[in-house]
Amino acid sequence: MRPMANIASVLKSEIARLARKEVRAEIESLKKASVQHRSAIASLRREVESLQKALKQAGRKQTVEARMEESADRTYRFSATRLAAHRARLGLSAADYGKLVGMSGATIYLWEQGKVRPKPEQVRQLGELKQLGRRVLAPTGN
Repeated sequence: MRPMANIASVLKSEIARLARKEVRAEIESLKKASVQHRSAIASLRREVESLQKALKQAGRKQTVEARMEESADRTYRFSATRLAAHRARLGLSAADYGKLVGMSGATIYLWEQGKVRPKPEQVRQLGELKQLGRRVLAPTGN
């Protein structure tokens, strides 16, 4: 009876060893597939993020263009105090603000003080400038 128990335990241990070997081989292939899937998912996430960013930028650009088209059809009124407030809100000097509309800093000061009124074409330019946001004007103003 003893030899049979010995053969049974040897057979049992050999079966366990082979089963572990098979499982290990199967797990390795699954690990490799998992790594590839994770890499693909990360790549797709990066692509989605870049596409979302591009879409957002295109939307902003379209909004700015729509505002510009809108402003071409509008009539604007001039206010010296609003001009001064807009320039202060943008944080630009009178000279820098003047560059945006093709005027000198002294002219901007005269407009803000109410001593001189801009021509209708200049009022339109000031109105269009006011429609643009800080982000659009920052690279130009600095």
